[in-house]
Amino acid sequence: MKAAVLIAHGEPPTYAEHPEPTATDGHVLVRVTASPVVPLDLLCASGTSYFGAPALPYVPGVQGVGVTEAGRRVWVSSSAGMKPGDGTLGEWCSVPEADVVPLADGVDDTVAAAFGLSGVAAWSALNLRARLRAGERVLVLGAGGAVGQAAVGVATAQAAGRVVAVCRAGGVDRARRNGAHAVVTLPESGDVAELAAAMTEALEGPADVAVDPVFGWVAEAACRAMAPRGRLVNLGGSAADAASLSSAVIRGKSLDVLGYTNNSLTPVERAEALTSVLALAGDGRVFVEHHVRPLAEVAAAWADVASGAVRQVLVP
Repeated sequence: MKAAVLIAHGEPPTYAEHPEPTATDGHVLVRVTASPVVPLDLLCASGTSYFGAPALPYVPGVQGVGVTEAGRRVWVSSSAGMKPGDGTLGEWCSVPEADVVPLADGVDDTVAAAFGLSGVAAWSALNLRARLRAGERVLVLGAGGAVGQAAVGVATAQAAGRVVAVCRAGGVDRARRNGAHAVVTLPESGDVAELAAAMTEALEGPADVAVDPVFGWVAEAACRAMAPRGRLVNLGGSAADAASLSSAVIRGKSLDVLGYTNNSLTPVERAEALTSVLALAGDGRVFVEHHVRPLAEVAAAWADVASGAVRQVLVP
């Protein structure tokens, strides 16, 4: 088969011939129709992740959409780069049965691939960790990224009282497309107090919930903009791995600072989250901007993801 094959750590994959996977006990063979390139793919392929350096050569791709041999249209996840074996960036893949989620009609394969685990994270952070209630004010950090876009749309669709997106200037249009009531662009000054004040003004009051895929100084500002007993859910550190959170702010407001990872979900919870967010996408209520390109352009897509471009989805 044709696939994106990684032959050197830290380098983009090469579009090349690769052995087709075979069906084994407990696994499902899937003809891939769309697969995103996500930051986790690049991290694993770098050989520097906490999973260790994967054996070479291998096919990256931790998620995708396709059709089983039985004709079922499905979304799948893969541990490529984290455990031995190939992933979804090829014409075929083999995945454990527990990592297969049937897809309903109404959402194109490339759209389902663009959401994938980013949609799962957005849905679960709001509903399983923050336990969002109708009418609450929601702050979404990193709203120009895939998780942030989905979180803005999900919060808006679930009748949050006011949803404010926080992002760089390049993500403003993406946040607005998902229904944000207001957008706060990050100040070049990097001033925490300035950003906190802008957040509070845009929210028209303090935030009950904050979805945080960025951490760092942006999360510090968000804590200052939270309401008493507010819940900040951290699910990433794209800005920084550390933040100087004020003990006085956290104690004074009795804030909940909660961690979230998709790895904590059961297969059933993951399937329910994906199905729920894709139902909203099918109704045109949630969007993740993405660029569809042929698998042969994997090296270019890889470079775009590394530079922070919109979600890249590859099709055979």
